[in-house]
Amino acid sequence: MDSVSSRLSTSASPVTPTGLFVRVGVQALAAVVAGYVAMGVVAGLGLWAAGAADLPGGFTAVLAAVVVMAAGGKVDLSGDAGDLAGTQAELTAMPLTVTLVGALVIGYCFLRPLRHHAVAGTRELLLRAAGTVVLWLAGLLGLSALARHDFPLTIGGDTSEASQDSLGDLFGELLDAVNPTVGFRTDVGPTLFYGLLWILGVLVVALLVSRRTPLPPRLVRYHEPVRPAAHAMLMLLLAYVAVGLVIGIVVAAAKGHAAETLAVLLLGLPNVSWLALGVGIGGSWEGKVEGPFGLPMPQILDAVLRDGGGSTDLSTVDLSSLAAEDARAWWLLPIAVVLVLAAAFAAAVRSPARTKLWQHSLRMGIAFAVTMLVVAPLTLVEARFGLSILGIGDLEALGGEVLLRPDVWKTVGFALLWGLVLGFLGGLLASRVHRKGEAEKK
Repeated sequence: MDSVSSRLSTSASPVTPTGLFVRVGVQALAAVVAGYVAMGVVAGLGLWAAGAADLPGGFTAVLAAVVVMAAGGKVDLSGDAGDLAGTQAELTAMPLTVTLVGALVIGYCFLRPLRHHAVAGTRELLLRAAGTVVLWLAGLLGLSALARHDFPLTIGGDTSEASQDSLGDLFGELLDAVNPTVGFRTDVGPTLFYGLLWILGVLVVALLVSRRTPLPPRLVRYHEPVRPAAHAMLMLLLAYVAVGLVIGIVVAAAKGHAAETLAVLLLGLPNVSWLALGVGIGGSWEGKVEGPFGLPMPQILDAVLRDGGGSTDLSTVDLSSLAAEDARAWWLLPIAVVLVLAAAFAAAVRSPARTKLWQHSLRMGIAFAVTMLVVAPLTLVEARFGLSILGIGDLEALGGEVLLRPDVWKTVGFALLWGLVLGFLGGLLASRVHRKGEAEKK
């Protein structure tokens, strides 16, 4: 009898600090590894579809660079053409498909061990977060060391007799003589800083959107006013990604260019989908496309950005400008109405029945505005490449610029307005399906 009591008391004893550290450390390591593996697989498939597998010895470095950029890191471009030429290169963009997959996997792995707890202890939660952050930054530092490579730059045209007198061929021969290169390096300082913000943001958002994970006692009061709306915003963003995925698959099947479309889906689907959300509610972006480079899809967006009319003019990307190129763009408005209203309805259904309509409206307005405040800047694209020969200026055939910049505050303002209005309507619709007795249970 004493031995049985002893075993029971031992099994009921609290976990020792060492055991807690080991368990939390192993789970944090598993979450980080799973996140990096998921991001690497998606980025690798996207690069393969884009043809990067044919790069001369640089696929691993490019893959590491894409994952670094997806985690908020900064990759600098560089060029070397000797004394004959000067180069200028810049790239600022996030492959948001890779970002989204990594965030979902890490958030899930971070929260899963906590679901079996009645209450999440503040100490354990902070310990898990700290372990995940440290290991994530360590992995990001390792990837930064891999994300560096130089590629030879081959310039020159057709070697036929008709093209031998072209200026481009002459410059190509001059450049070939000095072996010009273009490469990239990770800027470690900004990469670790933005990577820290990225992983902290992922962990905070994961706690906000989860409906089952317990919160520390001091934060329990925020469960009702925050989590239903936050979870609805996540579902709204994922719904737009799902719609974009279906459209992309249909386009690839109907019009061909399957590899190019697959590359965009695997690397930048949310970039396009969340831009469609912002445009659909009345927001706008501005930018331009010059030179041989451009946005791979959708073609309507590339066409609008090329209509600036001059090197210093920026085109406005909004519902009217897109519809001027293709009238089907007007569908973005009713799609936004349906999906945002569905999100508002879902948030209201998951809220207690005692919640008033004005509270639904206010919470949805704030949640939608904050969501677009975070999402819109992530769609920024800035890419420039210029080459000048003997100081005579940029050669149009050898340089280009792509710029896509959100009007953040305009988009956030419309999101606030839409959230207030549709939050009220969603609460009104949900009031007819509430099971008040169950909704008021604790």
